[in-house]
Amino acid sequence: MEKKKIIIPVVTIAVIGAVGGTGYYYRDNVIDMATEAFDVVAEKIPFLQSGKSDDKVYVEKVSKIMNTYTGNTNRYNGVVESQDSYEVNVDSSRTIKEILVKVGDEVEEGQTLVTYDTSELEMQVKQAKLELEGIQNEIDSSNKKIATLTDELNKTTDEDDKFSLTTDIQSEENSIEENKLDLESKNLEISKYEDQIDASSVVSKKSGVVKEINENGTDSNGNNAAFMTILQTGEYRVKGSIDEQNVWMISDGQAVIIRSRVDESQTWNGTISKIDTDNVQKSDDDSSSDSSVSATKYPFYVELPSAEGLLLGQHVYIELDEGQDDQQKEGIWLYSNYVVQDDSGAYVWAANDKKRLEKRYVELGEYDEDLAEYEILSGLSLDDYITWPMEGLYEGVTTVTDVSEVDYSSPLYNQDGTEMLDYGTEMLDYGTEMLYENGMYDTEMMIDNGMQNYVNGDMEDGSGYDGADDGDSADDAEYDDSDYDDSDYEDSDDSYDDSNDMEVGE
Repeated sequence: MEKKKIIIPVVTIAVIGAVGGTGYYYRDNVIDMATEAFDVVAEKIPFLQSGKSDDKVYVEKVSKIMNTYTGNTNRYNGVVESQDSYEVNVDSSRTIKEILVKVGDEVEEGQTLVTYDTSELEMQVKQAKLELEGIQNEIDSSNKKIATLTDELNKTTDEDDKFSLTTDIQSEENSIEENKLDLESKNLEISKYEDQIDASSVVSKKSGVVKEINENGTDSNGNNAAFMTILQTGEYRVKGSIDEQNVWMISDGQAVIIRSRVDESQTWNGTISKIDTDNVQKSDDDSSSDSSVSATKYPFYVELPSAEGLLLGQHVYIELDEGQDDQQKEGIWLYSNYVVQDDSGAYVWAANDKKRLEKRYVELGEYDEDLAEYEILSGLSLDDYITWPMEGLYEGVTTVTDVSEVDYSSPLYNQDGTEMLDYGTEMLDYGTEMLYENGMYDTEMMIDNGMQNYVNGDMEDGSGYDGADDGDSADDAEYDDSDYDDSDYEDSDDSYDDSNDMEVGE
């Protein structure tokens, strides 16, 4: 029935032409009714509108759609990381001279990661050594003074002189003790500076891969974080990310499948070991369908009984294990909503070799109720491109594989109601039936004669019109304004009635 409706506009136009060439005395009534019906439909159906349509439809490869709808709807992004990691912190009071590694670098135990600027420390050591030398000189001077004063004390017999010399000796001895304390303190200061110079680099305590570096001491969300984090090589796990709308869909101990992004046939089994809702991750641009709203995302972790073949830092897919790998079926299995069925059979909206949309009728096989999939036996290949059967699709629409090329302001995406196609074609049916009921024409005769005249080109040169001589054009014959007076078509019983006394073609 649907195919019939698509052809109706063409047949109606052909009928109008036939009426004009066969029974011109009913022409005005026929054209008025058919034109009114056609105008109503043209407002509703994009491909009947005048002008070039900007309608474009996004199509996807069948093989890609199958990967999306074969139980893999609950799929999350993940990355392979080490089971253990450790944080590398730096001395905030010191100036970093150089960071010798970057994120993603593999490091060995004992490898230098960061070096400090030691120029200031070296200056302080030099200054402290000069001060140390001055202190030592003061001690030596005091010792010499004590020796001299002692000699004088031994030689003098005057009691006052003895008292004075003894006091001076004690003063120098006190000075020496004070300088010795300063000397010890300065030596400690120099040792401290020298130790800092010796510790002018930060080395890795374990072998692993540099996961992140936060030079300002904060992560991308502004939270306090270690200067550097290193994932220790050894046992691997997978870290996934899930947003707040879907976090309820997973739970600790739930079985998952880890799938390679490069080769989706390569998989690993795992179990969710932790859902870390205490730590919020930075949201990606594609985490929400509404770009103005950023969904909160949380990390979760998957333990792997075997990680053979996985690489540290490798990006993978995480799927809830719903038995999809045990249900792999041969051939093409398409999500049932892509398949439309009418009186002629089942079809999909597919792109043809001219990148235009067409109804592609297919042969259906079995139906999988659990996954809501149809088996496609013929009519479609994995390399074909199809689209979702939205309301208002029509054959001939331009197809694109880049969704950004779709103009959503075009007529196709701005229709008045979801039933407009049926409504429009029903109006054409109604108009056609109305012509039948009024006995305005005999369809067989009009199509056979009128359409044949059009195909032969008779209507173009006027030979198909009554009243046209061999040398006259259509404009000079029956369509000359002088041949038609308004009085000829007044609604009187003499000029026209609803009876069947005279039919077109008699």
